Amino acid sequence: MSKTITIDPVTRIEGHSKITIQLDDQGQVADARFHVTQFRGFEKMTEGRPFYEMPALTARICGICPVSHLMASAKAGDALLAVKIPHTAKNLRRIMNLAQILQSHALSFFHLSSPDFVMGFDADPAERNIFGVMQKHPDLAKDGIALRKFGQSIIELLGGKRIHPAWVVPGGVSSPLTEAHRDTIMAQVPDALERIQRTLAWYKEIFGTFDAELRSFANFPTLFMGMVDPDGKLSLHDGKLRIVDAVGNIVADQLDPARYMDYISEAVEPDSYLKSPYYKPMGYPKGIYRVGPLARMNIISHCGTPLADQEWAEFRMLQRGAVLSSFQYHYARLVEIVYCIERIEQLLNHPDILDKHVRAHASPNAFEGVGASEAPRGTLMHHYKIDENGLIRWVNLIIATGHNNLAMNKGVLQVARQFIRSNKIEEPMLNRVEAVIRTFDPCLSCSTHTMGQFALDVQLLGPDGDVVDEVRRG
Repeated sequence: MSKTITIDPVTRIEGHSKITIQLDDQGQVADARFHVTQFRGFEKMTEGRPFYEMPALTARICGICPVSHLMASAKAGDALLAVKIPHTAKNLRRIMNLAQILQSHALSFFHLSSPDFVMGFDADPAERNIFGVMQKHPDLAKDGIALRKFGQSIIELLGGKRIHPAWVVPGGVSSPLTEAHRDTIMAQVPDALERIQRTLAWYKEIFGTFDAELRSFANFPTLFMGMVDPDGKLSLHDGKLRIVDAVGNIVADQLDPARYMDYISEAVEPDSYLKSPYYKPMGYPKGIYRVGPLARMNIISHCGTPLADQEWAEFRMLQRGAVLSSFQYHYARLVEIVYCIERIEQLLNHPDILDKHVRAHASPNAFEGVGASEAPRGTLMHHYKIDENGLIRWVNLIIATGHNNLAMNKGVLQVARQFIRSNKIEEPMLNRVEAVIRTFDPCLSCSTHTMGQFALDVQLLGPDGDVVDEVRRG
């Protein structure tokens, strides 16, 4: 007989979803599904718009990572113009993208996930939130706020505002970097490095205490995909795609993102609006893969900056081959923050970073263009087709969270089997179901990333399909 349990803490994930857990005749978990229940229609909404509006329009897809959509969209616009953008413009884009990844990782780790580490997964949900972290570990909370502020301030100094800057455009960027703004950013680098190194040291001391979560949070063999340069170095804005398997062997390398349809297909399930991309040569669903910081740490040969390379080498010691537990997305985010800070400093020291030539002007020279960039959550792809007037007639977007959909579903099943022990849903089990999704840092609607209430509906179904227990939030 179904009943409703009301649980009302501050939850730490964005979007609207539903989770169903199916029991077999013996009362054991037979299946679990993660359903994204809200519709995202930007592909259709942008049809008929001039292609040069697309960066600013698609940036509105996401309130927490508009810069990521700016990057992928502008690169698709570059392909439509068929131009080579100025070198300084490319480096300025890289700096903004690094700042975007830095601030988003800080939000995910410190504000959304650290309450589980500081308070414990079984803690009272009234305390297991960012306010509890501020009381129990104020220095950690302050470091998170400062690191996110650092990333956001760079975006503002480059693009004019922190949210939805329209500075990245097809052909480059709309204005150069000033010497004063460069010096302002550079002055903040030492403090940011000190804060992230302190956080990494703390995390490496405590993550081993969460053994059950390490073993069950989407810990299984998959492929991993991300962008690298020709030498296999981490490449967050340019580069080609590399795919490795669960033991670290390279399955495919230097794949052109513009030809993604040759090796990626998208499946549609009737119970979710979120598409399920898969690696085409292996078929569906065997072609499951993961993207994002964990995947990037697994596919690269090195990061390319001194401190990040040291941290990456230590990270790879966790497991022979690829690191499989999605719990360690958190660890990978911290390593990438180190990389972002170091790489920003390197780029700001480039001799032509203040050059005034930052945009190539042209009319459309192609009717189709693809742009790909690494977003905080993984590889982001924008694919546009235009008519002879430069108006959008077709769009396909593969969002980073979509790449991870198959893995998130499999992770929910793994956690349910590990922690459901009866026909009743207990709050700690509910938190762990949320937490395994939280490791991927998903943007379920790809519209915003909020600390507000997350609408969640978890149903426990008996073998006859009747609702045994149900928990609703929002």
